[in-house]
Amino acid sequence: MTAVKKTTIPAQLPEEMPRVGNWFTQGIGLLIVKMLGWRFDGNFPAEKKLMVALAPHTSNWDFVVAMPFIMALKLKASWMMKKEAFFFPFKGLFMALGGIPTDRSAAGGMAKQVANQFRQNEKMWVAITPEGTRKKAHKWKNGFLRIANAAGVPVLLVAWDFPTKRICIDSLYHPTGDLEADMQEIQKRFSKYRGRNPEYQTDIDTV
Repeated sequence: MTAVKKTTIPAQLPEEMPRVGNWFTQGIGLLIVKMLGWRFDGNFPAEKKLMVALAPHTSNWDFVVAMPFIMALKLKASWMMKKEAFFFPFKGLFMALGGIPTDRSAAGGMAKQVANQFRQNEKMWVAITPEGTRKKAHKWKNGFLRIANAAGVPVLLVAWDFPTKRICIDSLYHPTGDLEADMQEIQKRFSKYRGRNPEYQTDIDTV
């Protein structure tokens, strides 16, 4: 049987992708990826602004796998956290790493706040796990779709597939504005992947 050649990260990365880090952090990321035995499957789109939906999220191991890939790619993946956490001396570090301070009590909600951040940045990829929990979620949170609609950006679907030890770029999805229909289609596309604890994955017919 012919051995399958494994690649750690894509040879070509789009210039539009937001970047952070240096050769040292990239080297550490590549080393960990190789030690874990995972590989990357797919190519990033040439988009300056994206919502990145990551699923299925069933274990803390998801981030153990994802973080070295992010380092190896020198990808600046933005993420949301309550504004109270952005205090000295951590504020500068969190902002540099892609942190987005949010105020749940503000008028317009988080969708409006993150949409404003998209408008203020030339390049921005915001990562989120739609399930919102590592346990079984009977219904995914649609906040990422609300943000994508408010900001006018597409959603990149990225999956963990533990049986094959791959992080997969599935597809680029352009929301229609119909939250229910969009969610059903996105969950359908994710249904072929298996998390570390597949018993925690959402059943498509429960949505």
